[in-house]
Amino acid sequence: MIENLTEIFTSPHYRNTLPFIVRGLQLTLIVTFTGVFFGFILGSIFGLARLSKSKIIYGIATVYIELVRGTPILVQALFLYFAVSDFFGINFDALTAGIIAIAINAGAYIAEIVRGGVESIDKGQMEAGRSIGLSSTQTMRYIIWPQAFKRMIPPLGNQFIISLKDTSIFAVISLGEVTYLMRQYVSTSGDPFIPYIMLCFAYLIITVPAMIILRRIERRLDV
Repeated sequence: MIENLTEIFTSPHYRNTLPFIVRGLQLTLIVTFTGVFFGFILGSIFGLARLSKSKIIYGIATVYIELVRGTPILVQALFLYFAVSDFFGINFDALTAGIIAIAINAGAYIAEIVRGGVESIDKGQMEAGRSIGLSSTQTMRYIIWPQAFKRMIPPLGNQFIISLKDTSIFAVISLGEVTYLMRQYVSTSGDPFIPYIMLCFAYLIITVPAMIILRRIERRLDV
């Protein structure tokens, strides 16, 4: 085992792949953070819309959530990058298509997280807020949402990690994230073993600290 690890870190592929990994991870993180940020906005809107008493608003939110969750993110990315560009004449570059795909996909799952988080708060909280003179919006903002958000933290953290790993499929639309760059390196070097091990390490470097931070936040907030 030790000899195998020594072979990896003394291999020329280790030194040669590092620039690809560093450059690719930068773009991977940009796509993930930006996509999840807008996904959280979408998810909050559609999650609250799923709680609406209006059948139209509820129906629109339900169609969006079920349509997105029922199709693979790869198909969504291909649709944005090729179909939308061809049909509407909107030329998305790979970066824009990747961010939009992450935002739309994460938004659908976050919407259900938001809905579940809000519904987990006792309904008496809303009545209590109204009884002290707050409007429904104020009660949601100042009483229900802060409590619900604490309960959303674990699944939101999991969704971030899932979205981070989902960026790897954007290699099919030539987005220069870490998986795409490593595939390019392997195609020129002809040796996939060590470069792909390095690719696994690259994702672990991000996901493991993210999981540790998430656990600490959970404990700090007593989630």
